[in-house]
Amino acid sequence: MDPDGLKRLLEDVQSGKRTIDEALEALRGLPFEDIGEAMVDHHRQFRRGFPEVIMGEGKTADQIISIAQSMTERKENVLITRIEEDKIAALRNVLPNIKYYSRSRTATLVIRPVEKRGQGTILVVTAGTSDLSVAEEAMVTAQMMGNEVELICDVGVAGIHRLLHHRDRIMKAHVLIVVAGMEGALPSVVGGLVSRPVIAVPTSAGYGASFQGLAALLAMLNSCAAGVAVVNIDNGFGAGYAASLINQS
Repeated sequence: MDPDGLKRLLEDVQSGKRTIDEALEALRGLPFEDIGEAMVDHHRQFRRGFPEVIMGEGKTADQIISIAQSMTERKENVLITRIEEDKIAALRNVLPNIKYYSRSRTATLVIRPVEKRGQGTILVVTAGTSDLSVAEEAMVTAQMMGNEVELICDVGVAGIHRLLHHRDRIMKAHVLIVVAGMEGALPSVVGGLVSRPVIAVPTSAGYGASFQGLAALLAMLNSCAAGVAVVNIDNGFGAGYAASLINQS
C-alpha cells in the first residue's frame, strides 16, 4: 500500500464508507505477509515508494506465483528479475497479463497504471550490443518506477565518434546509466561530458582477462571522472532503481 492508498483508506473510515473491521482487513498484510516460503514486504511501497521486487533466480515457478499473487491481491505492480523463460508459461496460467522480456529475463505485471514521477529522462547508454540484456533490465526497472527512459546502444570507445553523434541527447538527460563490458571505459568518457549523475554498470561481456566483468568493475571504480557511481557486475536492476530515486528526488 502506498501513502495515497493509506490516506484514502483512512478518509473512507472517517466518512463511514468503510468500517474499522474493513480497514483492519485491508491492512492485514502490513508490514509483511508470511506465505510459508517467503515473507512478502507489503510495507515497502509505503517505505520506499516502490513495491518489493521478486528475484526469480533460484525460485520455483510456484514460489514466484505465490509471491506475485500476494502482491496483486493488494493492487501492487509486480516486477520480476532474472526469471527463466521456461517458468513464464506456468505464471501465465495464473497471471495471464504478465509481460516477459526475454533478452533481460525480466517480467512485469501492471495492476494499476504506472504514474510518471520522474523529473526528466533517464538515458541508458551501452558500449556494445552485447550489453543490451543488462541495459534492458535497467530500462524495465526504471520504467516500472515511473520514469521516461531512452536508449542509445553500441557507442563504445572503439569508435568514439558514435557517442559524440548523440551528444545533444546525452546532454539533455537528467540521469545517465552507462553499461559496458571489456575494459569498462565508457562511463568515464560520458562522465567527463555531462553535469548529471552517471551510474556505471560493468557487464560480464569480454574475453578471458576481463574476468567476467571484474576488469570493467575495477576500471569504473577507479574512474577519474567525478560524479560516476558504480553498481555490481550485470546489475541492471540496481542501476535502474538508483537512477529512478535520483530522477524523482
